[in-house]
Amino acid sequence: MDLPSPLAWLVDEAGASPGPERFLAELGCRLLADGLPLSGGTLTLSVPHPIIARRTWLWRAETGAVIEALAFAAAPQSEAGRDWLAGLGPVWEERIGPSHDSPMLGWAGIDNRAGSGAFAPAEADRLREVARFAAAPLAALEAREARAALLEAYLGRRSAARVQAGELARGTGETIRAALLCADLRDFTALSEVTEPHAMIATLDAWFDRVAGAVHAFGGEVLKFIGDGVLAIFPVMGDSDDAGRVGHGDREACEAALRAVAASRAGMVHLDQIRQAQGLAPLPFGAALHFGEILWGNIGAADRLDFTAIGPAVNLVSRLEGLCKPLGRSVLISGAVAANTATVLMPLGEHSLRGIAQRCAVFTLPEN
Repeated sequence: MDLPSPLAWLVDEAGASPGPERFLAELGCRLLADGLPLSGGTLTLSVPHPIIARRTWLWRAETGAVIEALAFAAAPQSEAGRDWLAGLGPVWEERIGPSHDSPMLGWAGIDNRAGSGAFAPAEADRLREVARFAAAPLAALEAREARAALLEAYLGRRSAARVQAGELARGTGETIRAALLCADLRDFTALSEVTEPHAMIATLDAWFDRVAGAVHAFGGEVLKFIGDGVLAIFPVMGDSDDAGRVGHGDREACEAALRAVAASRAGMVHLDQIRQAQGLAPLPFGAALHFGEILWGNIGAADRLDFTAIGPAVNLVSRLEGLCKPLGRSVLISGAVAANTATVLMPLGEHSLRGIAQRCAVFTLPEN
């Protein structure tokens, strides 16, 4: 069957598009080349994500640029795609599937046709045909995006990308350099015994929001939540074969981790003020930073894997965090991090850590 170029592309190639933005831009360009007078297009997908409800990609024909708009689960329902299209010209939209959460594909015409406020009937018919042919590749794209959103929510962005790339064999991984952050709440067991379970979950969520939010804001990744604890990494970026870049990358990772832990501490101060106003006890915590090499990869049983980090650096940062309470400090920083930052730190001397042969130089952030 001899199909027009846009339809042939939808049948033969569109399902392999690397992402929704490329799908939308390629389809829009092919429709333009096929004679449809378009000024822009939109594609909206629902995603299974704890924060983001929908993602909308906006394509502008004049420049070929695609930008993304997010609709958040807690926000009122919005029509970002339709509103954006309406600013360009007459709008045509169709939901590709029977569900309210099915993909939405929309196009804006060129609003210079003697005051016409809509697509001509023949143009609308062609767009409906395009939507029908787009159903199969969009279903494949939607499934890939849903899988990516779920993996990112549970594994983190970098780990999810590794898993999606097929790195699933137990025992596989790579050695990377990273700043590590380990943090947990103090006296969590005692608090949980006197707190109603739903209130305890809300307390943990508020704590994790402060720590994980700061980690993500400064380019880190939370590897896991363990009870009331958090393990996060700030990987060194750049070419590991470039000695100059290695030193620069080490400093960038450590500076990012320091900014994140400072932001976490400020966030907890604010949370304690809110809790005090509610008649609740503050939430003392401990957080530690270290820098070193870790093995980052798949570890676990034959049929149940965890994509995580192990190695002496992970052991040290965990032991260092356990020193926070005896030293009466909320943040402790190893000498390895202190050697890779220009941030002013307060030295606390060298200390023995349980299970660690060498004594560790320990620092903290200034109190003010």
